[in-house]
Amino acid sequence: MNKINKMNKISKKYGLWFGVAALAGCTSVADMVGYDTAALNEGAERNYTQVVQKARSQNALDVSSPTAQRVHRVFSRLVPYANRANRTGIPFNWQMNVIRSNELNAWAMPGGKMAVYTGMVERLQLTDDEIAAVIGHEMTHALLEHSKKAIGGQVLTGLGGSILAGAVGLDGNLVGVGTDLLATKPFSRHQESEADAGGVRLMAQAGYNPQAAISVWEKMNRAQGGSQVAVLSTHPANNTRIEAIRRMLPEVMPVYHQNKR
Repeated sequence: MNKINKMNKISKKYGLWFGVAALAGCTSVADMVGYDTAALNEGAERNYTQVVQKARSQNALDVSSPTAQRVHRVFSRLVPYANRANRTGIPFNWQMNVIRSNELNAWAMPGGKMAVYTGMVERLQLTDDEIAAVIGHEMTHALLEHSKKAIGGQVLTGLGGSILAGAVGLDGNLVGVGTDLLATKPFSRHQESEADAGGVRLMAQAGYNPQAAISVWEKMNRAQGGSQVAVLSTHPANNTRIEAIRRMLPEVMPVYHQNKR
């Protein structure tokens, strides 16, 4: 099995962190069963360490390429603004790793543990501004605790399984999570829209051009062959996202012009 296939397996296993949110708005339920912010962040940190170690063992951890250097540079500029936007009550220990894989992928675990796949940058030929759009989007998912809210929703549905408990080291009897749901359901439309908006604001504050968030989705359109299907009726179609970002430009462009370097 080649390195990319191995990393694809990693991404499917740990993709629950950015693909888990089919149901939202249940943070208090998640708290009630023990999924408080601190515990979830600690579990994610342990899991993230395993992901990084696995990538390193397969020589898939990119620490020195020009792509990796660009990702880390953009990430470092965004972190101070992400910290200011943190309303969880728990400081995040932001970390970024770049994974050598052909996948168009990037994700953030609870507590700010992140990865960008080289395929996202290199296949789409992303500019630094576009990298900032991707990272800002994923940061916002973590800042708004979308994974935590999804856990609360799954408690309410009573779905069976313990995949999440195994991943974050929590008691599997506390909550059931359906394997199929974790494997297939993306964040809700509302959560994706929140992440788009928050990411655009973060990149503008850090001095990256918010218009690049539009060009990222235009490139994704081309990479997907122009498909505009809203996946499982939860993901906004790319053109819908582009129009929503355009409507934000009068708000965020002055912020960008004030902070651009």
